[in-house]
Amino acid sequence: MKKLLLLFVGVLVMPLCYGQDITDAVRYSTGDVKGTARFRGMSGAFGALGGDMSAVSINPAGSAIFNSTHLSFTLGTEAVDNTAEYFGNYNNSSDSFFKFSQAGSAFVFKNNDQSSPFNKLVLGFAYERTGNFDNTFFASGINNNSIDSYFLANAQGLPLEEISAFPGESYTYAYGEIGAAYGSQHQQAFLGYESFILEPDTFQDNNTNYTSNIAPGSFRQDYSFASSGYNSKFTMNGAAQIEDNIYLGVNLNSHFLNYNQSTYLYETNDNTGSVVKEVGFRNNLSTYGSGFSFQVGGIAKVGDILRLGIAYDSPIWYRLNDETTQYITTTREESDNYIRQIIDPRIVNIFAYYKIQTPSKLTGSMALVLGKIGLLSFDYSRKNYSNTKFSPSSDPHFSDQNRLITNSLKAANSYKVGGEVRHKQLSLRGGYRFEQSPYRDSNIQDDLTGYSFGLGYNFGNTRFDFAYDQAKQTSSHQLYNIGLTDTANVDSKYSNFTFTIAVTL
Repeated sequence: MKKLLLLFVGVLVMPLCYGQDITDAVRYSTGDVKGTARFRGMSGAFGALGGDMSAVSINPAGSAIFNSTHLSFTLGTEAVDNTAEYFGNYNNSSDSFFKFSQAGSAFVFKNNDQSSPFNKLVLGFAYERTGNFDNTFFASGINNNSIDSYFLANAQGLPLEEISAFPGESYTYAYGEIGAAYGSQHQQAFLGYESFILEPDTFQDNNTNYTSNIAPGSFRQDYSFASSGYNSKFTMNGAAQIEDNIYLGVNLNSHFLNYNQSTYLYETNDNTGSVVKEVGFRNNLSTYGSGFSFQVGGIAKVGDILRLGIAYDSPIWYRLNDETTQYITTTREESDNYIRQIIDPRIVNIFAYYKIQTPSKLTGSMALVLGKIGLLSFDYSRKNYSNTKFSPSSDPHFSDQNRLITNSLKAANSYKVGGEVRHKQLSLRGGYRFEQSPYRDSNIQDDLTGYSFGLGYNFGNTRFDFAYDQAKQTSSHQLYNIGLTDTANVDSKYSNFTFTIAVTL
């Protein structure tokens, strides 16, 4: 995201900004079915199977299934189709992206000591994208609420001297000084006042009450949303086979997060008595940081065909930073003249780092391995999203968000089933998954459903795999956190093509 850097401002006393709320908590706590084509072709139902580098990300004991050193490399395309509904008006958007999804290797060390219970030890390394944040949608419609409500909600109760530029002071300098001294809320009020949306009752420094120069009525609003970035992890895996039937493993994961978001609202009105006729308001957010987690798991062979698996994923402990930029333009009518006002501070607000602890996850798995014929696999996972936490919890904003998370989120279950049928060197695969919404109110985000199919061809030491998977979900996108809190309902369809080369040495 392009940043116009004339001044850096570190807002330390009031970390409220476009990030750091329940939406971010959910975004960084949820994962997706990413990884190899074989894994995706079976919708990720691999917890009791192993023998695949992406299966290791579900159950670290899965690498102990390998009989010899294994390497895999995955590329693919990802597409998002959105239909946004806003006050009865529908808009469609579509984007596709080419991605490097996965790379990994597992090194197998067999034990020739017949008296040892350990048949083999495995050391693995893997990189995997666990989330893709590339997304866009456009919403437009006629609303009875104006963007002025956002600026009024931020400004009421704040002294005029704390939200306005001094005589002769540039907008850039004033915006930066206000942010450094008072925080983000004052900056929003500053933009509303200096763009002539807000009208103080008096022009005294101690004035704390404001009205709007936008008259009530109807408002044409166009809202654009664009995000980009990724969530990924690097894994160090260790696993062992004990006797003939027990497999145990552990993962140590380093996580990397980069999220960019840009929103733009364009509002027009022809309301009688309205001084401000047009508003254009842009906000950019960048979030970046890293985290750590671990996983432990086991797989047991029960008889000739049945395998059972269990795995525990620890919370991810993230340390993140946010940066924001914003500007506003307005057109107002004065004495039959139209005057355009531009407030573009060209400043990056740098906020103090904060932490997010995502919820832990427990996965139970079962698989039927039918020799050369094929296999059938089922995974069940449970994650309690209400355990997500921001810190430092002593910060009033984070304390409020943690209470909101506890009251708004819930434990969510996911179910994945996949199968594979083999004929000589050819494998045909299919899968289905269902993931419950993390929200208590399903109108905010409903359940996700998806399906997949794939095929693979084994040349001996080299295997080529291909998969297609699709998932659908509906969510409600709130435009702003206060004031103009109206929502756009977005129906999303995610379609992915994945190709993997796997080599056994």
